[in-house]
Amino acid sequence: MSHLRADLPHDLARTGLNLHPGTEDDGWAKPPPVVLGDGTIVQLLKDGEALSAAYEAIAGAQRIICLQVYIFGSDATGRHFAELLIRKARDGLKVFVSYDSFGSMMSDRTMFREMRASGVRVEEFHPIRPWDCRYSWRPFNRDHRKLVVVDHEIAWLGGLNIGDEYAGPWIAGRAALEVEPWRDTAVGLRGPVTRSLFQCFIASWRYLHTGGRIHRCEWVRELTFADILGTVPTRRSEVKERFLRVVHSARESILLTMAYFAPHDDLVDAMCAAARRGVRVKLCIPAKSDMPLLTIAARSFYEDMLRAGVEIFERQFVILHAKTMVVDEAISVVGSTNLDYRSIEYNCELSVVIRSPEFGEKMAKLFDNDVRYSRQIRLEEWRHRGVRDRVGQWAVSRARYLL
Repeated sequence: MSHLRADLPHDLARTGLNLHPGTEDDGWAKPPPVVLGDGTIVQLLKDGEALSAAYEAIAGAQRIICLQVYIFGSDATGRHFAELLIRKARDGLKVFVSYDSFGSMMSDRTMFREMRASGVRVEEFHPIRPWDCRYSWRPFNRDHRKLVVVDHEIAWLGGLNIGDEYAGPWIAGRAALEVEPWRDTAVGLRGPVTRSLFQCFIASWRYLHTGGRIHRCEWVRELTFADILGTVPTRRSEVKERFLRVVHSARESILLTMAYFAPHDDLVDAMCAAARRGVRVKLCIPAKSDMPLLTIAARSFYEDMLRAGVEIFERQFVILHAKTMVVDEAISVVGSTNLDYRSIEYNCELSVVIRSPEFGEKMAKLFDNDVRYSRQIRLEEWRHRGVRDRVGQWAVSRARYLL
């Protein structure tokens, strides 16, 4: 593991994060891009480098910029993005920005007013304050998607919001080190799949301007080598059904990295059944989280999963925020969708399913890199946990649909 620059805290060297340009301080070098059969170029991205790629795509835009995000922070990284978008709007580009009202509730609203005054077309998804609503007040349905589309040619999506914890010092330098960096994953795309992602953004943008049923935001498309899952709140989730199908189809391996793991019982049962039939099932979740109750909910499944043969790893040192899955190193899922009730039944989410053994191999190597910085949970050890932990996990698991 290489040394950090002198201006970065040395205790961050052990985190396994992609902290700054020019080194492989996380033990993982950005792999070369993969070309899908339809000509789409896919680049796997990690941590601050992922958000930096979105920033660079915006900086290079020539005609139009579309940005959709849950949290648009007003910290150092958020201000850098806002200033860039303002410059682009003043240069005559069409710039569209959608942010979620609840996710960005702590952001300085002055920043959004400055963007609007400079020509950026800014919309707030489902305002928390009822008097700000043009249409009906829907405080429980949130837009959790993260998407950038530039010039109809370049797209970026994943789990990262716009903020210092996601970017580290990649964009704003040392000023962004006031908070603990988070571990996350994204993909950059160029080519045919990008056009479908642009239509996904347009569907959401039209809903913001016309109201009506939230299903107007839905954009689910099966393409030749990749599927777009722009899902909306529903009890019959397309993403849940697809997760179940790929788990049932697994023959060799399932590698699941999940920030918030509190799924329906049928998905846990499917993972256990896969492990029992000889599939190597590995789950990586955070040891600590910004949502501690969801960590407790995830742990309520450990004993049953460990007994079935599922290997469980808790990522150490950082807050793990990635949402990815790799099946048989052939099917890869990257996006904003957690496996919890909120993502499936209350949020608008966006993920891409990529069918490519070459890309799946790179995803598997990224998973293995996270395992290097993780603690494996063993069945015998887990069985000796205290009564207090058992009761807490049982109680939280019963109420996980409220989280």
